[in-house]
Amino acid sequence: MYTGNFCGYCEAAKRLFKIKNLTYAEYNFEHYSGLRQDVVAATGHRTVPVIFDLRDGKVLFIGGFDETNRYLN
Repeated sequence: MYTGNFCGYCEAAKRLFKIKNLTYAEYNFEHYSGLRQDVVAATGHRTVPVIFDLRDGKVLFIGGFDETNRYLN
Protein backbone atom coordinates (compact mmCIF):
# COMPACT_ATOMS: atom_id res chain seq x y z
CA MET A 1 0.00 0.00 0.00
CA TYR A 2 1.38 3.40 -0.97
CA THR A 3 0.34 6.11 1.48
CA GLY A 4 0.84 9.76 2.35
CA ASN A 5 0.95 11.77 5.55
CA PHE A 6 -2.33 12.95 7.09
CA CYS A 7 -4.37 10.62 4.87
CA GLY A 8 -7.71 9.57 6.32
CA TYR A 9 -8.38 7.10 3.52
CA CYS A 10 -4.98 5.49 4.17
CA GLU A 11 -5.92 4.98 7.82
CA ALA A 12 -9.30 3.58 6.75
CA ALA A 13 -7.57 1.11 4.41
CA LYS A 14 -5.28 -0.04 7.23
CA ARG A 15 -8.32 -0.59 9.47
CA LEU A 16 -10.05 -2.53 6.71
CA PHE A 17 -7.03 -4.81 6.29
CA LYS A 18 -6.92 -5.39 10.03
CA ILE A 19 -10.64 -6.28 10.13
CA LYS A 20 -10.13 -8.69 7.22
CA ASN A 21 -6.97 -10.18 8.83
CA LEU A 22 -4.88 -9.21 5.80
CA THR A 23 -1.24 -8.21 6.00
CA TYR A 24 0.20 -5.31 4.04
CA ALA A 25 3.43 -3.46 3.40
CA GLU A 26 3.27 0.32 3.63
CA TYR A 27 5.38 2.72 1.58
CA ASN A 28 4.84 6.37 2.47
CA PHE A 29 5.48 8.65 -0.50
CA GLU A 30 6.91 11.27 1.87
CA HIS A 31 9.83 8.93 2.66
CA TYR A 32 10.73 7.83 -0.89
CA SER A 33 11.78 10.57 -3.28
CA GLY A 34 10.39 10.08 -6.78
CA LEU A 35 8.25 7.08 -5.87
CA ARG A 36 4.95 8.93 -6.33
CA GLN A 37 5.83 9.82 -9.93
CA ASP A 38 6.72 6.19 -10.69
CA VAL A 39 3.46 4.88 -9.20
CA VAL A 40 1.34 7.48 -11.03
CA ALA A 41 3.12 6.65 -14.30
CA ALA A 42 2.48 2.92 -13.79
CA THR A 43 -1.14 3.13 -12.60
CA GLY A 44 -2.56 6.53 -13.53
CA HIS A 45 -3.82 6.74 -9.93
CA ARG A 46 -2.95 10.16 -8.47
CA THR A 47 -4.37 9.97 -4.94
CA VAL A 48 -3.48 7.92 -1.87
CA PRO A 49 -3.74 5.22 -0.88
CA VAL A 50 -2.64 3.21 -3.90
CA ILE A 51 -3.32 -0.45 -3.24
CA PHE A 52 -2.27 -3.67 -4.95
CA ASP A 53 -3.26 -7.27 -4.23
CA LEU A 54 -0.15 -9.47 -4.23
CA ARG A 55 -1.85 -12.70 -3.20
CA ASP A 56 -1.49 -15.83 -5.34
CA GLY A 57 1.88 -14.62 -6.66
CA LYS A 58 0.26 -12.04 -8.95
CA VAL A 59 0.33 -8.25 -8.85
CA LEU A 60 -3.15 -6.79 -9.24
CA PHE A 61 -3.70 -3.02 -9.07
CA ILE A 62 -6.90 -2.36 -7.13
CA GLY A 63 -6.98 1.44 -6.74
CA GLY A 64 -7.72 3.57 -3.69
CA PHE A 65 -9.75 2.96 -0.56
CA ASP A 66 -13.20 2.90 -2.20
CA GLU A 67 -12.10 0.39 -4.83
CA THR A 68 -10.38 -1.74 -2.20
CA ASN A 69 -13.43 -1.71 0.05
CA ARG A 70 -15.61 -2.94 -2.83
CA TYR A 71 -12.97 -5.50 -3.87
CA LEU A 72 -12.74 -7.02 -0.40
CA ASN A 73 -16.47 -6.99 0.27
